[in-house]
Amino acid sequence: MTRVRKTTAAVLALVAAGSTSAAARHGDVYAAPRPLPELSAASLDTRFQATRQEIERALDTARRFHDDDRARVLASFLAGERRFLSFDPRGDGRAVEVIGDLRRADRVAVVVPGADNTLANYDDPKFAGGDGRALYRRARAATPGARIAVIAWLGYASPSMTSTRVLTAGGAADGARALERLVTGVHRVNGHARFALLCHSYGSVVCVKAARPLAPLPVDDIALYGSPGTTADSAADIGTPARVWAGRSTGDWMRFVPDIRFAGLGFGTDPVSARFGALRFDAGAGAHSGYLRPGSAALRNLALIALGRPSEVTRA
Repeated sequence: MTRVRKTTAAVLALVAAGSTSAAARHGDVYAAPRPLPELSAASLDTRFQATRQEIERALDTARRFHDDDRARVLASFLAGERRFLSFDPRGDGRAVEVIGDLRRADRVAVVVPGADNTLANYDDPKFAGGDGRALYRRARAATPGARIAVIAWLGYASPSMTSTRVLTAGGAADGARALERLVTGVHRVNGHARFALLCHSYGSVVCVKAARPLAPLPVDDIALYGSPGTTADSAADIGTPARVWAGRSTGDWMRFVPDIRFAGLGFGTDPVSARFGALRFDAGAGAHSGYLRPGSAALRNLALIALGRPSEVTRA
């Protein structure tokens, strides 16, 4: 036990020494978003328009303060027909984007990202927006007529890998409440759609904390991939009627993370272990950042999970 305490103290000291805060760079410049109408079928278009206005307002601020990187990202958010349910430019930022027709969808997949997700990298591969679009394209390719919508959900304060927050579940609790509000609101928009939560890395902790409150809603599938653990001892302990899937690619460094939980640090049982009891899917041989890379086995199987086609998922 002494050795564990010493190791824990050393890890904490290391990550604290390397910690940086984008909030210090952006928090004093960008205004808080104005209140949005409650999400519902009647308010959906108004919500899209109000969020677009918030992005335009933030873009004006970015240009005024010569925040060129942020301005580039925000300009891309306004390009074409992109639609966002919510947006907050403060700190590292938050953005929740809808890809597809939310009103008519039979299936809604929510991509819940892990650590290091920010507005700056939102559209890159591995991060919320890039992964959301990759999933949508693969699902439509698998079933061209599928009525599916994907929500790329950077709806919580994603922890930095150089922060102590990434070692604990504390930040996941706020994220879980925000995720619950999102799914509840989308259910008001579309009462017949079935949901899948696709949860990468630290996002798997967020999903598991949200799962029990979401149990009354039509969430059929929860996929945990690249997970460090979830704080749950087993899939049964999550308290959800949904199918719980777990996958880890053979090239993912997360396999080296100890499956322990001590003094609030760590996340416990490995979701891909036999004792956790999840449905194991083949996640291929990619890296921790490559689960939704085009052509990967993980993307194929996650798209099938999103579509609600469990019998076609390749099992590990």
